[in-house]
Amino acid sequence: MIKRIAFGLVMVLALVWPVSADEPAPLKVGLASVDITPGYPIRLNGFGMRTKESEGVRQPIRACAMAISGAEGSPVVIITVDTLGIPDDLTDRIVEALKPLGIDRSRIAICASHTHSGPMIRNCANTLFGQPIPDSQWQTILKYSAELEHHLVDVASRAIADQKPARLSWGSGKVGFAFNRRTKGGPVDHDLPMLAVHGADGELRAVFTNYACHCVTLSDDMISGDWAGYAAEQIQRRNQGCQAMIAIGCGADSNPRGGVLGNKADAAEALGIELADEVQRVLATPLKPITASPAAMVQRISLPLAPLPPRERWEELAKQPNAIGHHARTQLARLDRGEALMTEISYPIQTIHFDTELAWVFLPGEVVVDYALRLKKELDPQRLWVNSYANACPGYVPSERILREGGYEGGGAMVYYDIPGPYAAGLEEEIVSCVRAQLAAFQGQP
Repeated sequence: MIKRIAFGLVMVLALVWPVSADEPAPLKVGLASVDITPGYPIRLNGFGMRTKESEGVRQPIRACAMAISGAEGSPVVIITVDTLGIPDDLTDRIVEALKPLGIDRSRIAICASHTHSGPMIRNCANTLFGQPIPDSQWQTILKYSAELEHHLVDVASRAIADQKPARLSWGSGKVGFAFNRRTKGGPVDHDLPMLAVHGADGELRAVFTNYACHCVTLSDDMISGDWAGYAAEQIQRRNQGCQAMIAIGCGADSNPRGGVLGNKADAAEALGIELADEVQRVLATPLKPITASPAAMVQRISLPLAPLPPRERWEELAKQPNAIGHHARTQLARLDRGEALMTEISYPIQTIHFDTELAWVFLPGEVVVDYALRLKKELDPQRLWVNSYANACPGYVPSERILREGGYEGGGAMVYYDIPGPYAAGLEEEIVSCVRAQLAAFQGQP
């Protein structure tokens, strides 16, 4: 178990970091942002009932990057991006492109906002619609996927080049609009961890925050970042010159207040304002300073799927005129080509650690709330911050409880992710043990 650290009285005001003239800022931070809004109609990801390409842009979508380096080692790079998810192979290609800048796989984390109003991309829920995507639309998806890859490499490169002395601090607030969509009154994570980046001159340069809730308020055919996009707009409007970056916590089984509301942009904006209000409140409180150089680790574990059905069962399922049938026909087509269906998923778990001051955890996929609650209970809640929807797109990641209960998050949703079956039992302990081992290694523990 991670040592519990007493921060004592070493605290700073978020808006003023008092230093002597000869005391240098302990870290360097670079920032960059890029508009990733397509200039053409495209299928939107997240809702299978959409049968046509987008009709316009309600709100520009973007990718933001933050590069952080200390006295030792190359920088770590955090990217937030308005998309449903980030495929594993896309992360690998971005890492490969950034290697000349000293970035290896452990030192870049890409966090999707999970907006359901962003463009479809290759290898992310491509069996969503319950029918084949027309070739003309698929070619547009491939075009945008390549553009997005270029944007992500560009924004990371510019953030690395932008590094300058900075002061980091962090704290946590509470936001209450998430609710458990599986069970009335079920578990949720209302924590709002927040990192503030101030320049050496004391000006607020960036805010990075995280909330465990689906971005599903909007479900029409307009491109937007949903409540996360509106929250970022609000934070930047209130803090001129500040770059707002929003990731999502373990909110796979949490929906926003009001649920899925079609074209009600005012409701999405209200949620964004609520989150921005809490960011402003936290900014005005004493925050914990971060002075340690970042260290990073990534480890792949293999998570087996439950035993797959025989071909005869796929053939039976393929008769259904819905997403289940389309998914089964997709698996049969693979078998007919002589391809083996996947039986396990490679799951990269990443941690970025600022000594005893802060520990970021990045988990791939749609991770349910049980993971964050358990990790914060068993490890050190005073410095642990858990992000999901990061670095890979392995569908829903249920806890053992939800796997037993079944339902959509327990396995049914794998149909939409082109994964042939649910996870096998035992995945929760594998994931938690890997996180625990990585954080213990940072502490120099056995």
